[in-house]
This record gives sequence, structure tokens and C-alpha cells, in this order.
Amino acid sequence: MRRQVVASPPGWLSPLRARIPAPRVSHEGRPPVPMNPEAGTGPPGRRRIIRAGLTLTGAAFAAVFLCLSFTPSLLPRAWFLQGVVGGVTAATGYALGTAIGALVRVRHRFSARTVRIAWRVLFALVPLLFLIFLWLGVRWQRELRGRLGLPQAQEYDVIRTLGIGLLAFGVILLVARSLRLATHGCALVFRQVVPHRAAYCAGAIVVTLLSYSALDGLVMGQLFSMADRSAAVVNSGTGNGVTMPTSVLRSGGPRSLMSWDSLGRQGRAFVAAAPTTQELTTFAGRPAQEPIRVYAGLTSADTVDERAALVVREMDRTGAFDRSVIAIVTPTGTGWVDNRVTRSLEYMYGGDTALVSMQYSYLPSWISFWSDRSEVASSAAALVGAVRERWSAMPEVSRPKLLLFGESLGTYGLEKVSGSPEQMVAGSDGMLLLGPTFANPLHRALTENRAEGSPVWEPRYPELPIVFAESGANLRALTGERPKVVYLQNATDPVVYWSWDLLWKKPKWLTGERGPDVTPDMHWYPGITFWQTSCDLIFANKVPTGHGHVYKSQAIDGWAAIAPPPGWTVADTIRLRELLG
Repeated sequence: MRRQVVASPPGWLSPLRARIPAPRVSHEGRPPVPMNPEAGTGPPGRRRIIRAGLTLTGAAFAAVFLCLSFTPSLLPRAWFLQGVVGGVTAATGYALGTAIGALVRVRHRFSARTVRIAWRVLFALVPLLFLIFLWLGVRWQRELRGRLGLPQAQEYDVIRTLGIGLLAFGVILLVARSLRLATHGCALVFRQVVPHRAAYCAGAIVVTLLSYSALDGLVMGQLFSMADRSAAVVNSGTGNGVTMPTSVLRSGGPRSLMSWDSLGRQGRAFVAAAPTTQELTTFAGRPAQEPIRVYAGLTSADTVDERAALVVREMDRTGAFDRSVIAIVTPTGTGWVDNRVTRSLEYMYGGDTALVSMQYSYLPSWISFWSDRSEVASSAAALVGAVRERWSAMPEVSRPKLLLFGESLGTYGLEKVSGSPEQMVAGSDGMLLLGPTFANPLHRALTENRAEGSPVWEPRYPELPIVFAESGANLRALTGERPKVVYLQNATDPVVYWSWDLLWKKPKWLTGERGPDVTPDMHWYPGITFWQTSCDLIFANKVPTGHGHVYKSQAIDGWAAIAPPPGWTVADTIRLRELLG
């Protein structure tokens, strides 16, 4: 067949031809794929992913979320933490805005002119919003720091905060788009055998599974392994100034059933840090006794039950059951026991005490909490059960007071041992719990069933002698029947008030009357408040006593509320707090 040759138009038609746009035709002769006016993307096979511009709705939501990230939470934030909070919050807003924009475009497509006007409005408003919220953020942080007695931050920290925030946002966006590019690549392979939509679903599933495996197996697994090795090295060491005791009344000392090396770093610090007889005598104004301290480390015996039995034998060896008070202390994850808590009880009773504890882990509490909380529960059950069995076999008129103490993760272990509020009251002569975690089952049940009208940060439960206190001063003001169980929980402690439902529901501790030191400028925003309170957990121990997750000398008020020695007064409590700091 002869090919027909079409003559070129005359020269005088060239300008007119130049003004007529050529029809857009795909290489396969199909109708052209419409362009996305918001993202500027082309056909599915050629669209840019890594280098694509920001979407309009995504940028708008990211700007709003970034501004809201400067709002205050329970605790003040350092400049670098605020930067990370801002970057992650902005990335979350961008993802949400992009998803909403995609859903809207399914039903309605805006013209290119409308999109251009929207971008111009956004460019005009965002800098103004940033300036306003930066100024407000600085003011809010100053107010929070003033409430907690912390030094004020530097003015130039705002610049560093923005830099960290933009960097965090960029890194998260790059990672997200890299995963999207990987999904696109997998979809191109699957399109050879399945339809277009099914190929993208299969690609998304493959990338999700591979990402989860890499994060869980490679990243998280390695991090936990590194943390475990590091904690094991720390546990084998000895703190500065800690020396082997020469007293037969201490574990690790002469004639002890536990070797000094088996106690672990925190156990060695525990037995070596008791006050001297002279210090106790000076405070009491009368002759004092040398206090007993018993501790079993992870390597003191092979199993948790064997360690608990070893503690009881050590108590018999040291004469612990002949003292006026026995206190079972459930430590934190590393085996640490706050020395102000233990020394306060020894000062109150002039050394006529026996403090016993047992290590269940050498990992930090937050790792123990998220990885396996059953360890603290089984350790507390074994130790409390073994000591209580020996104690209950004694004549009631001659046996010592039995007190239980737990702080942070230790409170979870004691609650699991008790099983019910009634057993908490009946199981000992007194129980002191500092900074209970949000996962504590009994604490949560007691809070939810509190007396009508009582605030969530200091609930009342009149059916049983259980008292919740926000501060030591509130305990000193108690009148009437002496409580058997005392919960001490700071109003700004994120370990107490964090929860998963902060993601979608306003917490009750931000409704109605607020706890002391909770700023009135704090408001709940879906997702944002959850993320801010999660970050508060990181620095909950870096604030002064009586704020965050720091209790220390406030335990003196707790001991004085549940088990004061004869003749003990409020003035003695204040004097001891001044001594221990």
C-alpha cells in the first residue's frame, strides 16, 4: 500500500498552527491520564514519589499540627525534645491531611486556579501562625518551668527547636516516601499477573511485612540486645563510694548467705547506704540500733523462689523478725531502691527496722515494663509470700509490723500480689505506693470507682482505708482513721496519667478541677496530647521532688500516715524531710 504524504502547511499558517495545542495522546493510543493538580503527578508509571512536592491538604494539616505541638503538657520540654515533638507531630498532620485530600478528590476535583489560590493563602497564613505559636510556646514553657522551679531556657533555643523540627519532619517524610516508592515498585511487578488495584494492595502488604520484620527483628532486636549487654555490664559494677559492709546485719557482709558479688550494683548500694547508729541517735535524741538490710541479687540463687527462701533465711540469721518493723521493698527494674525512702523509715524507728528486697531484673524500668511485667509480679509474689508465711507463723502479740513498699514498676508487682483492694488492706500492716503506673489494675479500678465529686488526681474511696494523695502536705493534713494503704501520685506524673485512649478521648484529669501544677493552658487535642504526654515520660525523672515521677523525701509523709512510731508528730516529719532533703 502506498503511504500518503501530507504536505506541510504554507508558511503563513505556521503562527496559527503554533497556537493550536497538540492533542495529548499516550504512547499506546489511549486517552490521556489526567494530571493531579494538587500533587503534580503524571501517569502511574512515571509519577515522581521521592521528589514530589507537598500536597496542599497535607501541608495545611502539617502547619496546624506543628503549631499545636508548641502547646504545653504536664512537664516542660527541652529545646531538642520540643523540636522532635514538633517534627513528628507535623509529619502526623501531613499524613492525615494527605489522606483526607485523597478521599476528597475521589468525589470532587478542584480546578487548578482554586488550588493556586489555596496555596497562596496558605503561604500567607503559615508564617504568621508560626510566629504566634512560637511566642506562645516560649511563654507557656516559661510558665511551666516557673511552676516546677526549673531554670528558664535560653531565647535562642527557639531557632534550634525549629531546626530540629524541620529535620525530623524531613527524615520522616523521606522514609515514608521511600516505603511508598518500594510499594510502587512491587506493584509494577505484580501488575504482570494481577489487575492494577490488586497489584497495589499486594505491594503494600509485602512492604508492610518486610518493614515490620526489619524494624522488629533488626532494629528493635538489636536495640534490646545492646541495652541488655550494657545493663549487664553496669549491674556487675559497683557505684562510687560503695564498699563492702563490715556488719553482720547486712547482706554481702560477714557470715552473709549472699556473696557481695551476687548482689548486683543496686543491691550493693542498698545494703551499704544505711545510716550509721550515730546518725540515728543524733536525730532521735536517744540510743538507736543498727538497722538490718537484706538483699538478694539475680545471681544469689538460681530461681525466684530460691532467692525468696534465701532472703528469709538471711532474715533469720540477722534477727530481722525480732525488730519492730519489717519492710518488704519491691525495687524498680534495675533493682534500685530510693535511699531516701529506706533511710526515712530507719530514722523514724531509730534503726529498729529490717528492710528486705530482691532483684528481678537489671534492665531499666521502661524496658522491663514494656518487655515483660510478669517478672516483677512473680518476684513480688515470691518474696512477699515467703516473708509473710514466716511472719504469720509468729504469735500475733510479738510479731513486728509488716510494711510493703513499691515505687513505679514496683507498685505494679505489689498490686498483682494483692489481687483486690480488700486484700491490699488485709495483707499487711501498711502499704505505701509511690508513682503507680498507668497499667496498675487495682489503681485503675479504684480511680474509676472513686467517690462522686472527688477528682481523678486525688480520688476518695471511703469504703476502705485507702488514701490517694497528691502531695506529702495532704497526708500531713489527714484526720480520722489511719489509712492502711497510701498512694502518693504527683499531679504532673505522666507515668500515672499516660494511657492509650489519650489518642482519641479527652482524659478526666483535664476535665473540671485540675491537679496542682497542671497548667490551665494545657488542652487536649486528638493524637497530639498523646504524643506530648508520651514524650513527658522521657524526662519524668528530671524534675524537682514533688513533680513528675520524682517522690524521694515525700515517702516520709507516707510512712508517717500508715505506721508512725509512738509519739511521732508532724513536726518530726518536717524535721526529717529537712534532714534528708
